[in-house]
Amino acid sequence: MLDGSEFKQKTIGLIGGTSWESTVLYYQLINRGVREELGGLNSAKLLIYSVNYEPIIQLENQGNWTEIGRQLEVAAKTLENAGADMIILCCNTLHKVAPAIESAVSIPFVHIATSAGKEVALNGYKKIGLLGTRFTMEDGFYSSRLENDFDLQVIVPDFADREVIDKIIYDELCVGTLSFESKKVMNKIIDRLCDQGVEVILLGCTELGLLIDQKGLEVPIFDTTLLHSQDVVKLSLPSV
Repeated sequence: MLDGSEFKQKTIGLIGGTSWESTVLYYQLINRGVREELGGLNSAKLLIYSVNYEPIIQLENQGNWTEIGRQLEVAAKTLENAGADMIILCCNTLHKVAPAIESAVSIPFVHIATSAGKEVALNGYKKIGLLGTRFTMEDGFYSSRLENDFDLQVIVPDFADREVIDKIIYDELCVGTLSFESKKVMNKIIDRLCDQGVEVILLGCTELGLLIDQKGLEVPIFDTTLLHSQDVVKLSLPSV
C-alpha cells in the first residue's frame, strides 16, 4: 500500500554535457536506482543543465579555471531557480571548481569524491589507484579530499601513463569511441598500479566506466559515476 511518502522525493539538478556520453549514464543510473527503491513506474525527479563541452575544454587547456567556475555557477543557479533541491556535477575533472559552485547556491552540492571516498572507506580499503584526466590525477583537488576526509592513500600512474589515459579520455571516450586496444592499454596501467600495492582502482573520470570493467583485473574497480549516482538516489529519497 502506497502512503504517499514514495513521492516526496527531492529534485536532483544535474550539470551535464561534460561529456554528454557520461551524462546519459547518470540519467540511466539515477532513474534505475529510484525504480529499484520505489518499484513500479517510479523514476527520478531530474533537471539537467547540459553545457557545450568544447568551449570548456578550451578553457581547461588555457588554464582559465576562473571562467569555468563562473560558467558552472550560472548552471547551478539556473538549476536552483528552476526548483532543484540538490546539485551534482557529472564530471570529476570539473570538481576542481566545486568551491565556486558551492558558494553560488544555497542548496546542497553532492561532491563526487565524497560519494566515492565514503564507499571505498566503508569497504575497508586504504591504498587506492586513481585514474582520470591529468587534471584529476595531478592537481591535488581530488586526492586531497580522499586523503583528508577518508584517510586514504592515493597512488596515481607515472607521467607517461597519465598522458596516455588523458588522451584516451578526451580523444576517444568523450566522443563515444570504445577501443579494444585502449582497453588493453588501460588494463596494463592498472597492472602497474597493482605492482605498487594498490588495493582498489578508483575510476575518477565519469567516462572510464565505458571502457574499464572488472573482468580480468586483480583488484576491485570502483566507478565514481555509479557511486555518485547511488549516493544521490539515497539523498533524494527520504525513505532510503
